[in-house]
Amino acid sequence: MPRLAGAQILFECLVREGVDVIFGYPGGAILPAYDAMLQYPIHHVLVRHEQGASHMADGYARASGRVGVCMSTSGPGATNMITGLATAMMDSIPVVAITGQVGTKVIGSDAFQETDVTGVTLPVTKHNYLVSNVEDLPHILREAFYVARHGRPGPVLVDIPKDVQLATMEFEYPTNPIQLPNERLLKKYAPDEYIARAAEMINQAQRPLILAGHGVLLSGAMDELLAFAEKTNTPVALTLLGIGGFPAEHPQCLGMMGMHGGVYVNEAIQNADLLLAMGMRFDDRVTGNLKTYSPNSKKIHFEIDPSEINKNVKVDIPLLGDLKMSLQKLTPLVKPNKHDAWWEQLRAAMEQDPIRDVLDWESPDGLMSEHVIHDLWTATQGEAIVATDVGQHQMWEAQYYLHNKPHTLITSGGLGTMGYALPAAIGAKMARPDAEVWVIAGDGGFQMTMAELATIVQEKLKINIMILNNGYLGMVRQWQELFYGARYAATPIFSPEFAKIANAYGIPGYVIDKRADVAGVLDEVRSSPGPALIEFRVKMEDAVFPMVPAGANLQDMIKREKVVQPL
Repeated sequence: MPRLAGAQILFECLVREGVDVIFGYPGGAILPAYDAMLQYPIHHVLVRHEQGASHMADGYARASGRVGVCMSTSGPGATNMITGLATAMMDSIPVVAITGQVGTKVIGSDAFQETDVTGVTLPVTKHNYLVSNVEDLPHILREAFYVARHGRPGPVLVDIPKDVQLATMEFEYPTNPIQLPNERLLKKYAPDEYIARAAEMINQAQRPLILAGHGVLLSGAMDELLAFAEKTNTPVALTLLGIGGFPAEHPQCLGMMGMHGGVYVNEAIQNADLLLAMGMRFDDRVTGNLKTYSPNSKKIHFEIDPSEINKNVKVDIPLLGDLKMSLQKLTPLVKPNKHDAWWEQLRAAMEQDPIRDVLDWESPDGLMSEHVIHDLWTATQGEAIVATDVGQHQMWEAQYYLHNKPHTLITSGGLGTMGYALPAAIGAKMARPDAEVWVIAGDGGFQMTMAELATIVQEKLKINIMILNNGYLGMVRQWQELFYGARYAATPIFSPEFAKIANAYGIPGYVIDKRADVAGVLDEVRSSPGPALIEFRVKMEDAVFPMVPAGANLQDMIKREKVVQPL
């Protein structure tokens, strides 16, 4: 057995876990690891801010299904990654964060760049470790990856003091089975008696509705969902993070539910007699007022995390276990059905919904964001990976860019993190270098992490960037317009000339303010070999509709025609 330093052991374990890309930023407490890294076949992406590193690892994981890895030094380097870890935690993304720490003998003495990072990150990680002895390092690293990817995925942090990185030991990669506390209680699929009860309930339903969430993608259950939905002819509604788990253009796909979901989608939820919640957690942005949520329906909840059962919505049958395996057990037991009356009701409601009419509006006094996103979808034929920030543009993307393939929408759902799109797109491009990758960001969120333009250039990545600039923090402004008497407190925002900022990094920049110019500039940047940035100067006070006010009944939506008339 070779005698290796802790820093070398770190990379020996990472290579064995299949890691070939790390997003990070060096510093004093992590320097031994960076020095050892030169000996290993791992590509390091130098970020411009550690928050970018954790978002890149997150985007990498979402696009690839593999564990994303980020690395930083102690103190501010570690704390800068926390927003990205919280983002990954809320959305169940497998990330392993490696942080340097001051030497074990000075921990607790307020040493230079010392932070209790395990204490700080305890609420925003699935688990974390402080390695106090080099002998523990191989097992901890192997367990960290296991925890990150198994069960309900999530971020794990490993904090390694500098002296542990320098200490040596005889290294042998551990191969013993990993058994976590209570893991034996988790089932691979729901018990047979629960599956049989669910099948009976499904066969009796007259107005069933599938609510497909992020768990469809995390479990890889896309084919199983499709087979189940087609056999039972059940309509499918999607959460924001469930987009891509069921083809958007499939005739049974209703689209997104919830606060900015389709009117007919939310009405279907309220009128259903059976909800099949698959890998979704009944988030408040999906349910609205819990007291009036789908009051006449029975509910079956497919869920891998026992803590989610009955947490927000009481259900009739919990199907605990991996969604993919549960559907494989359930589908042979359900009967084919047509649900003709239910579909007739749904299609009548869909025909009355005004959301698609926006695409036919003329807009002589300003460019509409909805038009820009629809034109991007047309240009890319829906094949691109799109990373969004959070806000109005995120909701418009979900409404007007139709995703037929999984893992093509990269967005922050639970935490709602502005500044996410640009670094997450870098991670996605590193994971899938042959894919066409687009950033869609607002003028506010883009300025939070726009320094990562330098990372794009240094890594020679072909990433196209779309900034929808309306001069406001748009979603907050929309709330102020509707609920605060149009008092725009702190939402008008100054922005630089984004095209010139791009030029400073050597990236071609464009400014577009007319619909007639959109298609041409999209074709130009898509055909160019390198990255490009397009600033679309859109209407300043456009709003996202429909909208369910926070805490309101799901059916009490504010519809576009009641607020804004066609131009």
